[in-house]
Amino acid sequence: MTDNVTLAGNLSFLNLGELLQLLGTNASSGTLRIISKYTSQAGLIYMEKGNPINATNGSKSGLEALFSFFGWKEGQFEFIQESISNEKVITKSRMEIILDGLRLLDEGHIEVLGPTSTSVELSDVDIKSDSTPLIKGPLVDYSLVVDEEGFYDGDEIVQEGNHGNWIWVILEGVAEIIKKTDAEPLKILRISDGAFLGSVASLLKGNNVRSATVTAAGNVQLGMLDAQLIRSELANLSLQFRDLVSCIDMRLKDVTNMATAIHCKDEKIKQLVNGKKTLVKQGKNEERLFQIRSGEAIVARETNNAIVPLVHLKKGAYFGHMPFFDIGHEPYSASVFASSDLKISAVKPQELQKEYNELSSTLKNIFEHLATCISATTLIACDYFKKSFCNDAD
Repeated sequence: MTDNVTLAGNLSFLNLGELLQLLGTNASSGTLRIISKYTSQAGLIYMEKGNPINATNGSKSGLEALFSFFGWKEGQFEFIQESISNEKVITKSRMEIILDGLRLLDEGHIEVLGPTSTSVELSDVDIKSDSTPLIKGPLVDYSLVVDEEGFYDGDEIVQEGNHGNWIWVILEGVAEIIKKTDAEPLKILRISDGAFLGSVASLLKGNNVRSATVTAAGNVQLGMLDAQLIRSELANLSLQFRDLVSCIDMRLKDVTNMATAIHCKDEKIKQLVNGKKTLVKQGKNEERLFQIRSGEAIVARETNNAIVPLVHLKKGAYFGHMPFFDIGHEPYSASVFASSDLKISAVKPQELQKEYNELSSTLKNIFEHLATCISATTLIACDYFKKSFCNDAD
């Protein structure tokens, strides 16, 4: 271990997915070095502001190398915080990388590094794993916890359609995010220690209606955050930043509703991009941020055989490059399709970035969790679309 290592540990205690979430939450920049006794070379992952931008593992590089590290079940890691000058060759969102890596591992597409047979290990994982993504948060700031409450397995913590303007953090346990459907309840996500329950936008506008049910999966201990303190910090932000926060909060609700509609095979979903022109092309570099003045737009992911609608944007919504909200949408992971009457205005993301930099760690963590949930729910929507409408879609 070198003297300037800021984080070190064992992969058997903190696996790669959990490690990437931890570094992402803290917007860390530096080099993550992974060491295994089963290989002569250390693996390297380069992080910029909490996101992997490149990786090397022997002859492998980029995303291929990064995915290969999910098979390193044993070994040591050390993170050196430093400025990174590597070219950005990985554009997938952090949460998308984590979920794809775990899925590829479960399906046997990633080699498990070690002395034992990969087929036995992967078979065991496939039998025991829950396919619903598990989202964890950062270390809890107990100074903002004003009350605690416990729930037992199966208890409803939040009920869809009810009102509530408070925010909880999970101190211990796992909860499930569930949407109502005409057929049966649909489990969207699982969240665990450090994850947040509640809408930050509700602290801005009040009278919030819960958009999903949250149920305890086993015993859960929650901490209620000091809403007055968070509300006070939000009140000091510019109107534009608060508008952006509300719009990102709405994105999570929209993509969750879209995923539910796709799962229920709502045929209208497939028509949403019809007649609309491409305004932001998936994968293309776009540094600008826009706000819709009139008209509408659809954010959709383009796969090999299908275009998957994710969010329906209307007047007041923002789209484009959001440097501090890694939501797994445009420009790198989704396109924006515009109606013929769309009118937009440009926004200066640099000014918003300055405000974000001054936020408390707790508010940053809440925003980070919001972005992570959007990214994870996007993957679920794409998977549902593949199963519901085009079994041969990518």
